[in-house]
Amino acid sequence: MRSFTNLELHSDRLLLRPMQQGDAEELFQIFSHPQAMRFWSHPAWTSIASAREQIEQDEVEVAEGDHLRLGIIRKQDETLIGTCSLFAFDKQNRRCEVGYALHPDAWHQGFMQEALRLLLNYAFETLDLNRLEADIDPRNLASAKSLERLGFEQEGLLRQRWIVGDEVSDSALYGLLRDDWRAPKAKLER
Repeated sequence: MRSFTNLELHSDRLLLRPMQQGDAEELFQIFSHPQAMRFWSHPAWTSIASAREQIEQDEVEVAEGDHLRLGIIRKQDETLIGTCSLFAFDKQNRRCEVGYALHPDAWHQGFMQEALRLLLNYAFETLDLNRLEADIDPRNLASAKSLERLGFEQEGLLRQRWIVGDEVSDSALYGLLRDDWRAPKAKLER
């Protein structure tokens, strides 16, 4: 896999780029927020040290091309409002998993759809992936709708997959194929 160190993806409102040490405070604000972490697979962070450690780990993995976590920067005010990731790369089968988080102050404004469209296009067109997978808590209806609007299909349910604190939750598994991603574009071009 290639290094993602200098990657930047742009839309009208957003810049997606690798995390930087200067992002620690804003990253902490996202991953320490109880609403943002409600359906996550680990508890909310309680210390900014967690953000700094995550960024340090990301810097290594991004340089090696093993994991791609991009900060979602709102261009209007240059604020980090979320993250989106490609991880668990399976090179032989040309697939990986997708993850994302958004600060609640940025919810319901179309930012995640905009960011994920950039990321998915990069995954399919530049990285030549054939399949993307997402694993979400089935109670997270907003996340499910986001994935479905992008063309993902729910392919399964893993019961009691996560235990966060004292709460046990299931996992809904979603998949998106490159052919399905390209199909809507082909229809629009006709």
